[in-house]
Amino acid sequence: MKTTEELGIALAEDVLKAVAETGDEALVVEINKIVEASSSALQEAYMAAIRAQRAEAKARDFLNARLKRLQTQKTMP
Repeated sequence: MKTTEELGIALAEDVLKAVAETGDEALVVEINKIVEASSSALQEAYMAAIRAQRAEAKARDFLNARLKRLQTQKTMP
């Protein structure tokens, strides 16, 4: 049996994939409400995973942009 944290992470991953495919940001909130009604522990794990994955994605985007800019500067005379 998976832990509450593992369930929250898996759910967050699936929801964020669905948001990326559909553009429907409301899914995060709607799923949060459903989970919160049944399990505050799972709701906390889910939202923590949503925040962590979004923060990681922003940081990765920043890193990739910085590396791309540095690569471009290296190739310019």
